[in-house]
Amino acid sequence: MNRILLYIFLFYSNFFVFSQEITGKVIEIIDNEEIPVVGANVYWIDNSGGTISNIDGEFKLENSKNNSLFIISYVGYQNDTLEVGNSVSKIILKKDSELDEVSIEYNRRSSSVSLLSSSNVINISSEELLKAACCNLAESFETTPSIDVNFSDAISGRKQINMLGLSSPNILMSIENIPSIRGSLQSYGLTYIPGTWIESIQIAKGSGSVVNGYESISGQINAELRKPLVDDKLFLNLYANRMERIELNTHFTGNLSPKIDYGLYFHTNRKDTSADNNNDGFRDSPSGNQLNILNRFQYTNPQKGIVGFFDFNYVNDKRVYGENEYIDQYIFNENQNFWGGKSESEILKTNFKLGYVNPDIPYRSLGIQFAFTNIDMGSTFGNSVHDTRQISTYSNLVYNSIIGNTQNKIKTGISFSYDNYDEFIDNLGLNLFDISRLEKSIGAYFEYNYDDSDKLNLTAGIRYDNHNKIGSFISPRFHLKYSVLPKSIIKLSFGKATRIANIFSENQKLFYSSRQILFTEDSSPSDFSALNAEEALNYGISIINSFKFFDRDSQLVLDYYITDFQNKVVVDWETPSLINFYNLSGKSFSNSFQIQYSYNVSNSIDILFAYKNTIAKTDYISQGRLKNPLTPENRVFFNFAYDGPKNKKGANWKYDLTYNHIGKQRLPSTLSNPVEYRISNFSERLNLINTQITRVFSKKFQIYLGLENLTNYRQKNTVLAPDDPYGDYFDATYVYGPIFGRMTYVGLRYYIK
Repeated sequence: MNRILLYIFLFYSNFFVFSQEITGKVIEIIDNEEIPVVGANVYWIDNSGGTISNIDGEFKLENSKNNSLFIISYVGYQNDTLEVGNSVSKIILKKDSELDEVSIEYNRRSSSVSLLSSSNVINISSEELLKAACCNLAESFETTPSIDVNFSDAISGRKQINMLGLSSPNILMSIENIPSIRGSLQSYGLTYIPGTWIESIQIAKGSGSVVNGYESISGQINAELRKPLVDDKLFLNLYANRMERIELNTHFTGNLSPKIDYGLYFHTNRKDTSADNNNDGFRDSPSGNQLNILNRFQYTNPQKGIVGFFDFNYVNDKRVYGENEYIDQYIFNENQNFWGGKSESEILKTNFKLGYVNPDIPYRSLGIQFAFTNIDMGSTFGNSVHDTRQISTYSNLVYNSIIGNTQNKIKTGISFSYDNYDEFIDNLGLNLFDISRLEKSIGAYFEYNYDDSDKLNLTAGIRYDNHNKIGSFISPRFHLKYSVLPKSIIKLSFGKATRIANIFSENQKLFYSSRQILFTEDSSPSDFSALNAEEALNYGISIINSFKFFDRDSQLVLDYYITDFQNKVVVDWETPSLINFYNLSGKSFSNSFQIQYSYNVSNSIDILFAYKNTIAKTDYISQGRLKNPLTPENRVFFNFAYDGPKNKKGANWKYDLTYNHIGKQRLPSTLSNPVEYRISNFSERLNLINTQITRVFSKKFQIYLGLENLTNYRQKNTVLAPDDPYGDYFDATYVYGPIFGRMTYVGLRYYIK
């Protein structure tokens, strides 16, 4: 009881509410006022896991071993052993006196909507990621209705995500609140974050906090990685699927000293062959392999109130794609007379984070983030080439404090980013583009939060940035949460975001076609500098109502968001054999409405139903206002999750089923193509079912078996003009559904706690 493990979260830990199974709030009473206790240690009695309270005194603790007793400890206060109960209570620490018994809620949900944050945040825990084959971050949203997932093209096998009707470049993608998947990584970056490394994901709809940057147009997705201090000592995951893809994930953790913990995370995947199930002459997905290594070091000094992380990540990824004969000849190093290409990526990333909380004044903290990235990516596509090298640094310094009392919190700081691009494009051997450039910015921000711990939580922030390409600009952000009734909440948000489009990495699928690149209709094809920065306003409202239905927990959530572009780089696919980039002239907007209902049927069964309607349109120079291509207007989602009772050894069955109905999507026009190379202006409606069953044999070992696309749907005409890939009408970008039909997979997991 006398051993204190004061583990202080970095400053970024209060930007999001993490989804854990045990939740509570630690406070002390001073002059009849409730003061949050920051850095209180919360851990299971068997030391199988632990966490600490954040700047608001709140904590979340995963109960993977179904423990019933946990311990609260803090310097200068009496330790106590508490029992998990069935209601939510504040935990009041008292000096030199016994603690009263406290009961808190045991929350089994692996995905939840934050009721505490002023912003609209969806929390996804590691348990939710186990419901599907989450081989990487791009595949981690199959059971989440707020994110749409689909293939980007019919050749690369790469998946892309959409939120609020807009593609992933409009989402600020961060790893532990450091902007990470941006620039050159927009092409394959999501596939370089293995799913087993992820501890939790936070999806923030609408403009995010000013602390995290100016780029979030439709929202922010933040992935928290596993922490060496609380991760399993050993974890092993093996995975194989019908497409002959094999993966291995291993985690090792330990400690170098009482204050330094480390974790070694290893991922590799390999696919030597690939099927052509739709018989179009092209492999349904690439062959290749990936090596991905992450080494994490965590430093904790409770006496001085310091915690730090240092990460080193190395990725080497190789892919070969194209016609069946091209891949066969590539393997045997013979002459290549068929359409195909290869992609080679080598990435080196280092992150450093250091946080300090004043032990005497815990509501004051200082933190710094620093990241360095070196990206070297080279790709060929038939007669086209896209080579890019990016060297980037990012730093962020933030100070947290209060004004008067803990109801009034502030964050202020300064951030700097530097991106040096060496980028070269050979478009079909017709046009050469050297768009090497330097982008750098410095910004300062201030954010105020008012929280009365009852009805009102308000966050208002503003940041000022100076960018060498954009100039000076201001980004205001506002979020408000108001509790109309004890279990009925309304959230409002407003924000402005700005970003520079990295058009070739964000639209790399254009190279899987014979489209010639133009930058404006009236100027020369090399006028890349004419493209302006993108600017957009985002408005949102969310209503959350939690209630009992037949004495079981249920929740109804209604969201409506409007994204209105002041300027946008229009990606015009409407003319076959051409792709045109130009500045928006007119309107571009996306209106997204979603209704979501979750219900706890029993202690073992949860269901989730959602309906989403998206109206996204853009004014094109030659075509007028059209619906954005490949953006479904309607989507119906249903998820059934079963987590059966466990025996004394911890063994049980788990089952998950996800149904997606995806409405019609507009396709770019092919009317000017020859008749044999035309397709409909709209896609078919899709009904997709994924399912997985898991047998947990013990707390150490489990096997899972899954099936994606149960109905065996295969899109027709995924590749136009496959018989003439070097001709004018070849195009593999009209993809709206599964390419290779039903896919089965199997895997095992092994843990040493």
